[in-house]
Amino acid sequence: MEGYLSRLRTPRPPPAGGRRTRRLSVLSPRTAAGQVFLVQTIIVVLLVVAAVACIMLQAARDAVRQGRRESVVAAQTFASAPGVSLALRSPDPTAVLQPRAEQARKRSGMDFIVVMSTDGIRYTYPYPAEIGKKFVGTIEPALHGRTVVEQAGGPPLPAGKGTAIQAVVPVTDTRGRIVGLVSAGITVTNVARLWMPQLPIVLGVGAIMLVLAAAGTTAVSRRLLRQTHGLAPAELGRLYEHHQAVLHAVREGVLITDEDRRLLLANDEAKRLLGLPADAQGRHVRELGLPEQMARLLASPEEVTDEVYLANDRLLAVNKRPTFPEAGHAGSVVTLRDTTELAVVSGRAEVALGQLKLLYEAGMRIGTTLDVERTAQELADVAVPRFADVVAVDLLDSVVRGSEPTTEGWRRLRRTAISGDQRMLPVYRLGEVITFSPETPQMLALEQSRGVLEADLRQARSWQEQDPERARKALELGLHSLVTMPLRARGVPLGLAHFYRREGSPAFEPEDVAFAEELGARAAVAIDNARRFTREHAMTVTLQRSLLPRGQPEQDALEVAWRYLPSEAGVGGDWFDVIPLPGGRVALVMGDVVGHGLHASATMGRLRTAVHNFATLDLPVDEVLGKLDDLVIRLDDEDDSGSTPDDQDGVGVTGATCLYAIYDPVTGICSMARAGHPGPVVVNPDGTVVCPEVPASPPFGLGGYPFEAADVHLAEGSQLILYTDGLVKNSARDIDAGLGALREALGGAGAGAGERTPEETCRAVIGALKPARLSDDIALLAARTRRVPSSSVAEWDVPSDTAVVPSVRAECRTVLSGWGLEETAFTTELILSELVTNAIRYGSPPVKVRLLLGRTLICEVSDGSSTSPRLRRAATTDEGGRGLFLVAQFAQRWGTRYASPGKVIWAEQILHDGASGPADHTPVDDLLEQFGDPLM
Repeated sequence: MEGYLSRLRTPRPPPAGGRRTRRLSVLSPRTAAGQVFLVQTIIVVLLVVAAVACIMLQAARDAVRQGRRESVVAAQTFASAPGVSLALRSPDPTAVLQPRAEQARKRSGMDFIVVMSTDGIRYTYPYPAEIGKKFVGTIEPALHGRTVVEQAGGPPLPAGKGTAIQAVVPVTDTRGRIVGLVSAGITVTNVARLWMPQLPIVLGVGAIMLVLAAAGTTAVSRRLLRQTHGLAPAELGRLYEHHQAVLHAVREGVLITDEDRRLLLANDEAKRLLGLPADAQGRHVRELGLPEQMARLLASPEEVTDEVYLANDRLLAVNKRPTFPEAGHAGSVVTLRDTTELAVVSGRAEVALGQLKLLYEAGMRIGTTLDVERTAQELADVAVPRFADVVAVDLLDSVVRGSEPTTEGWRRLRRTAISGDQRMLPVYRLGEVITFSPETPQMLALEQSRGVLEADLRQARSWQEQDPERARKALELGLHSLVTMPLRARGVPLGLAHFYRREGSPAFEPEDVAFAEELGARAAVAIDNARRFTREHAMTVTLQRSLLPRGQPEQDALEVAWRYLPSEAGVGGDWFDVIPLPGGRVALVMGDVVGHGLHASATMGRLRTAVHNFATLDLPVDEVLGKLDDLVIRLDDEDDSGSTPDDQDGVGVTGATCLYAIYDPVTGICSMARAGHPGPVVVNPDGTVVCPEVPASPPFGLGGYPFEAADVHLAEGSQLILYTDGLVKNSARDIDAGLGALREALGGAGAGAGERTPEETCRAVIGALKPARLSDDIALLAARTRRVPSSSVAEWDVPSDTAVVPSVRAECRTVLSGWGLEETAFTTELILSELVTNAIRYGSPPVKVRLLLGRTLICEVSDGSSTSPRLRRAATTDEGGRGLFLVAQFAQRWGTRYASPGKVIWAEQILHDGASGPADHTPVDDLLEQFGDPLM
């Protein structure tokens, strides 16, 4: 501003136009005229280049079009000439047609006329050396009576190199048969000769245009230099920018008067401060209706510096200086600055700055976790004491539970957070369920979706009527002002935030409501994110737990206990299972699916179901993992096919891990295989902790890698510990440290560790290794082994002769009598005799029989054949085929499992107080009759 005023006071003498003209060239690139001329020159050159290119392209197209037309005419003319068809049938067509073709070529201006057979063999050519060779070009359409015109290249031509345009036409005899072909062609060369004559014209026009552009630009530039007194365009632009900035952009009033004290100029701010009329310019300052003191100041020639004058209830700081005093001008320039609002503006700026800082801090402090109640408490804490003295947050009860909020739940809110001196807020305590009346500020805020201000709570009747006794206590304790703000996210209300101020703090103003809305909006998004996470986490945990085992299956081989702890960040895909198998064996499974969320849980359920199905087939442990690997690859292929949404969390199954083990209580051997999963840990009966060597294989989904199994002998009373990596690895420790901590927790009691129950083992491990914050799921399975006593196992070899079946039944009767199962003897003998008979007839030696007594009675017959029997329907006239049907009817379950070598056919009977099977079995004769019934 001062620099601009000094320029107004000190006139700048106009520079001599002649000297500036001599110093700077009119068409210099530094001047606007030179830049315009440069642009015009570029445009003219581009136009000339474009014109030449168009002429060349047009000439080339015309030459090609003319060549196509002339080649067709020449070929058709020669093909239709008398004697051509007869010459083609002569013994030596070349001797007859070569002279005629060359004569016609030279006369027509063609580069070649080729006569050829229907096989494309040349009879004529400008160069005799090429006669007899295959014609280069397309002849098939001509053999069907059509004319072919194409661009091609072939042997050398008299015209030299170029684009050859050739036409191929058929030659027909008097009967209309095609006896040969004629091709005529011309080489399109020297295209430049078609446009070179026009080039001087184009260049001449371009030169004339450049001269005219230079002359016009020079004339305009000289006139501009004279009118601007030699100022360059950049100087003119800067001068105009300074003028606009001073007069209109600054928050100061500017008045310029002439020597007669008439107003020459007044910017917008001066008009506003002094209330000048629209036609003030050109009028005397005494005629503007200004206060006497201000009018006298403007009319006087004296200088003024920072004097304060009253005008229209405003205190104005005035500065006045003369304009161009050296040149004899008596005008003046006056600047006005409003100091009335300075203090107010400064105070508001400080308040606004404080609010901005508070909003920034709120963005950093609110939403640090995905817990609804914690997020609400963060909102309350961040607003105290810099915005309010006491803050309370009430959320819809459904929001606290993670459910979707509805309007039906508005009347039921739960006090979720309180910050500040709670003694000042005796209305409702933390955790109370509140039902607001329809006329209260809180309900109005919810219904109107906006903040409600109660500047003076002593006058807020509806607020007091909600709970008169508690409201009276709050007023006595000094609360006097309230802002109630709805917390809304995605257009849905989540609850309310109440901001209170007490005595000693100013009452809330309307501007505070806007700030509270901004603060509440930021907090509402964080609360809604936490609510949605709570809902998804609850749904995922429910799904996860529904897919995991709900109870222990009935089996005698293992005493089992487990723990599953979902992560706080989102439920993952950790899973485990205990699956009873035939022969009293039990399969233990521990797996981990990559990712978190519903997709991981659903994938875990699919893998668990697949394991159950594969276990039913009674496959070896390594084969089960191989089939799971194939399943994972198929699942990933389905996801890659595009059927899975792009934003699906955790898409992809590759990387899933699993450990599969089968324990046989008869032999005490546990077969194990693992796919990328942590190895098992065994606690021996004496308390020592060992880690069996189970070969490590890659995780599922990689394909092409075999899985290796290992057999581990477990003493009776040993504990087999299976777990997922979330137990031994987290952000605080690596996996090696975690495994060390696990071994220490399992063997911490010394010899007493072997006497723990699986439940006590799980409790000790989780207590020692569970981190403060679960960033990953934890699954733990502890199984203590049992052995089937030798007194409950009976087995013997059977000769491969059906005549020994009665002795097998007798041996079975003796064993059952020793076990006190005489009532099951008949059924068991029937099952065993049928299985032994099938093994002798259709199997191969050796044949063995084994009876196992436990919760159930299991009959097993093994042979050396791998052929599996199947249940089939026998016709009435068939002598056999009903054995397996009888076994299926009398046994609870039956099946086949493969061994090395051969197979084992087993049948299981449930024992009921010494009896096997249900009492309502159909008699054998009735069953056989029904089996032959054609209606079955």
